[in-house]
Amino acid sequence: MGCAPTTVAPMLLGELDLYLLGEGRHHRLWEALGANVVPGGVRFAVWAPNARAVSVVGDWNGWQPDAHPLDAQASSGVWAADAVGAEAGHCYKFVITGADGVLSWRADPMARRAERPPATASVVVGPTQHSWGDDVWIAGREARHGVGSPMRIYELHVGSWRPGLGYAGLASELPGYVADLGFTHVELLPVAEHPFGPSWGYQVTGYYAPTSRWGTPDELRALIDAFHQHGIGVILDWVPAHFPKDDWALARFDGTSLYEHADPRQGEHPDWGTAVFNYGRNEVRNFLIANALYWIEEFHIDGLRVDAVASMLYLDYSRDAGEWIPNRYGGRENIEAIEFLRDLNRIVHGEEPGVLTIAEESTAWPQVTHPVHHGGLGFTHKWNMGWMHDTLGYLANDPVHRRWHHRDLTFGLLYAFTERFVLPLSHDEVVHGKGSMINKMPGDEWQRFATLRALYAWMWAYPGAPLVFMGGEIAQWSEWSEERGVDWAALDGAQHRGVQQLVRTANEAAGQWGALYERSHEAAGFQWLDADDAASSIYGFLRWSADSRQVVACIANLTPVPREDYLFGLPWAGHWQVLLNSDDERFGGSGYGGVGGVEADKMSWQGQPASARITLPPLAVIWLGAGE
Repeated sequence: MGCAPTTVAPMLLGELDLYLLGEGRHHRLWEALGANVVPGGVRFAVWAPNARAVSVVGDWNGWQPDAHPLDAQASSGVWAADAVGAEAGHCYKFVITGADGVLSWRADPMARRAERPPATASVVVGPTQHSWGDDVWIAGREARHGVGSPMRIYELHVGSWRPGLGYAGLASELPGYVADLGFTHVELLPVAEHPFGPSWGYQVTGYYAPTSRWGTPDELRALIDAFHQHGIGVILDWVPAHFPKDDWALARFDGTSLYEHADPRQGEHPDWGTAVFNYGRNEVRNFLIANALYWIEEFHIDGLRVDAVASMLYLDYSRDAGEWIPNRYGGRENIEAIEFLRDLNRIVHGEEPGVLTIAEESTAWPQVTHPVHHGGLGFTHKWNMGWMHDTLGYLANDPVHRRWHHRDLTFGLLYAFTERFVLPLSHDEVVHGKGSMINKMPGDEWQRFATLRALYAWMWAYPGAPLVFMGGEIAQWSEWSEERGVDWAALDGAQHRGVQQLVRTANEAAGQWGALYERSHEAAGFQWLDADDAASSIYGFLRWSADSRQVVACIANLTPVPREDYLFGLPWAGHWQVLLNSDDERFGGSGYGGVGGVEADKMSWQGQPASARITLPPLAVIWLGAGE
């Protein structure tokens, strides 16, 4: 008696693809999974190891669940099929019969485009039609991002810089504006697809899909290309810490907790109501690391600012006793997340030399920016949240009370060189009732503008890379909302134009004087002149160039009382030029004392071989420069 014929499912993915996926080492995952155009149709492939059945529905098959079933690819957990008639531009979803028997219609986790929210389907994308013109930029990126290179960052939300422009419109306006102000980089709030606009992109449902709110993937490529051709690097906020629980996206994707931990003590984030990735699973780590490489390779991104790193490192983050599970050693450190972050940085820096990885890490976790082979996490930079809190807290005090908080501005120098820091005055500080930057400053209108100018002059001279969020550079009165744009009408006011001009001038001077960036991460590049005059709220420090042949002195008077003939020590006798005076009339200041050049003589003071008497304007910061 003969045996019944056995139907063998066609193997559409190669053995190497499936092997690398199982190992968590498929670094170009988007070329194997998702929707890829092939002759005569589209190849669909999705990882859903616990599903009972999977099919694909879309515009070409009338959205009929049984029209295009997918076949299991051996024991890999991947399902795949070629759909004849499907083509680029078609919308689609996967229909998954889960392990729990529930039928769900799901967006493609690997989709490279999505419908515009609130619609939720994925969209087939063909090969890019964008022709890059940034070869020179990419070739020089590693040198441009080396230790001792300048970095001054303008952070922005794409949809609300000038609402309505989109990627294409921004390409003709934004890069020129940023270049004119002298920033070296922009940082974009997350542009990956997200269903809820007020999340600003921090709750991602389409990790591989640039949000369609503002245009097509190729239009985003053109925007990034335009930045590069203006000499501006592009940093992208990236969110591997958590994802939302929408029932058409990643959560319980195949009827099980596939991307997230099943135990809510590990798999749910208590602050944001989101799911936490399972970093111990090979395929999940692969999904995220390949996603980082995808943005770098396919969109020429120059850096990733990794959001919410602190929430990844600690198992008890925002959790009370009994709400978290200790690691295998009984500790609170998330060993799997730590290894994921180290792998991420090792792979990104190994495959894409010169790409930045920046941690938003708000605790005292050690060696965040130290190499992985030295026991560090391997990031290139870390946001200095302590500096931000201390500095804004100090300036929020009425000037008469600042003498009691003098150490708030000096404390940060005790740890300023333990990591490579970014100094962030970010979007998080100007939303949800916190007020705009100008509204954070105390006093009458004159004092507010003077204090804000002094803050910017102080932070641009301080060790680290300054970052300011859009609108802060023109001192707009309103706090930011994604529903409206920057208040460009503020530039009708001379004081607002003055703040913008100060930022432009600070960027120009900081780019010309190597002392302000070459040794930002070395203790030997910084020297206090006066850290102890609490009674007068006066500070002074030196910044040295790499060859010690150039020096900039930063002197701050953070009260509204001018100081005549204040004696400061300086390392060299002779002429010191004024590089920046935040009280300059060009910036809307009083021009008090008309501070021009300073002549230092050979009288030692403050441990320096020379000194000069300087008139310090009220609520002002002055930079003096000398050397070659």
